Amino acid sequence: MVKTFGSFLLFIQSMLVRKERFAVLWSRTIDECILIGTDSVFIVAIVSAFIGAVTCVQISYNLVSPLIPKSTIGYMVREMTILELAPTITSIVLAGKVGSSIAGGLGTMRITEQVAALEVMGINSASYLVLPRIVAAILMFPLLVILAMLLSILGGYLAGTLTGAISASEYIEGIRSDFIPYNITFALIKSVVFAFLVSSISAFKGYYTEGGALEVGAASTGAVTNSIIAILLADFALAAILL
Repeated sequence: MVKTFGSFLLFIQSMLVRKERFAVLWSRTIDECILIGTDSVFIVAIVSAFIGAVTCVQISYNLVSPLIPKSTIGYMVREMTILELAPTITSIVLAGKVGSSIAGGLGTMRITEQVAALEVMGINSASYLVLPRIVAAILMFPLLVILAMLLSILGGYLAGTLTGAISASEYIEGIRSDFIPYNITFALIKSVVFAFLVSSISAFKGYYTEGGALEVGAASTGAVTNSIIAILLADFALAAILL
């Protein structure tokens, strides 16, 4: 484990030395932003909207005391969405979609000797292939998390009003009460950290793939598993440190 962590640190260092020209890296980063961000909007929208809807319905089901105002439902949906559900669940979903894609793509390039061809041409393959993916993930994850926050709260609103669990005015009153702006900052910090973990771990697993097609599949699976574990550990650490 210590050897693997050391290899990971050397891998990160190798991206930052002998970098390609800024114009080349910028073009590659924009391409990766489209693959990581734009192509993930649909799945993030579906997951976040239904998570918000289910959260609202389940809270209203358990909130049976007449002493607790119905607006508490909106307040709880907002707090759960911003602090935990939007950044963490979205990042776990993206670990499965984006992480496996990064690991599979780099693994395929490694076993077909495309990485070796770049090295022969004098190109730092880690900088050219990996750095744009990590930068694109760091740029796009916070935007997807903001979208998830919005759609999750909207999903809770629609579910609560359509099922009759809460009125529109009570829900809006709940999501506006006792709002702490720092929670948004905290969620965005988490999304940046999760983006780095998912992209770097997935790239590391794919970049050092050896063997054939079977090993590429194993690398993709390992990338997703390790990324999710890293997200959960980082989630606890950030909550303990920043809250």
